[in-house]
Amino acid sequence: MGQRQRQKPTRLAEKLLTIRKTLGLTQEEVVSRVGLIKGTARVSEYEHGVREPDLIILLRYARLAGVRMEMLVDDRMELIIPERKRRTGLFE
Repeated sequence: MGQRQRQKPTRLAEKLLTIRKTLGLTQEEVVSRVGLIKGTARVSEYEHGVREPDLIILLRYARLAGVRMEMLVDDRMELIIPERKRRTGLFE
């Protein structure tokens, strides 16, 4: 019995880039705020769709933007970042 390959979100990279740009953050700031060890190269890989973040990092991105994680991974859902988070880069 083979394992069926999981369906990957096609818009995840676009949404992660949108989060960073909408919050007015640099890649270095994202590294710091979501707790990445690999640095800006990893953020770039996420934003270009070369690599997907693990679940914990994805959860941190969602919290950073003030959105549900479902909004990031469901291609049918539009990413709507709350106004209070926009361009402020606030991290709670």
